[in-house]
Formats: sequence, structure tokens, C-alpha cells
Amino acid sequence: MKSGRRRAREFALQGLYQWLLAGTAPNVIRTQLAESGGFAKCDTEFFDELWLGVTGEFDTLVAGFAPYLDRAPGQLSPIEKGVLAIGAWELLRAPDIPYRVAINEAVELAKAYGGTDGYKYVNGVLDKLAAQTRATEIGARRIAT
Repeated sequence: MKSGRRRAREFALQGLYQWLLAGTAPNVIRTQLAESGGFAKCDTEFFDELWLGVTGEFDTLVAGFAPYLDRAPGQLSPIEKGVLAIGAWELLRAPDIPYRVAINEAVELAKAYGGTDGYKYVNGVLDKLAAQTRATEIGARRIAT
């Protein structure tokens, strides 16, 4: 059974896909998503925080993970770019979410919606971003285990 947060991430990815391809305003997409089936089962508070954060800081988030890409951000598929932006937002702006959870959730989105091995790419990029942005948390985890 999917958690409310997983559903929120799925709706955010769906919205980002539409936003990146059609350029529809984020508030219009938010309204459309809220009216779609299954939205009531997502963690709407988390969705709104994620949606506003990712759409509001999209270029900043892309710039955050761009150094870890093997190609220009413009060459990423909309799904890869959306998944990486969601993962980057969680790593950079949601310190209450453990880095492993943020990366794992992004990998699961990539497995479900991305290309065949896209999840491996997402994992590698976010792992490097986490090493830079969550070094204290990662270090504490290594010491504890």
C-alpha cells in the first residue's frame, strides 16, 4: 500500500511533467491534480509544500544537481528532470526527511515512470548531491552503524 507521501510525490511528478512539456501555470496544474482521482489519498499538506517548493525553485534545484550530471540538464527527459528536482528539493529543503528516504523515493519514482535504467542514474546523481548537502547526517549514520 502506498503512503500518502508517496502518492504526493507521484502527483508532483505528474504535475511537473505537464508543467515542463506544456508550460501550464503551476496553480492551474495544482487545481487539475486536486480534481483528479486518488488525490484525496495523498498527503496534501506535503504535496503543497513539495509542489510550491519544486516549481518555485526549479532552476535553483536543477543548478544544485547539474554538477553531478553526465550531460546538460536540457538533455534530461522530463521524467528524469522532474524526479531529480523532487529528490533535490527533499535533500536541500526538507531536513526532516532522512537522505536515504529522499533518494529511495526518487529511485522508486524513476523505476515506476522513467526509462529502463533511469533509476540507476537518479540514484547516482542524488547520492552525490546528498554527499555534499547532507554530509553531517551521512557521517553520523556511518558512526552509528
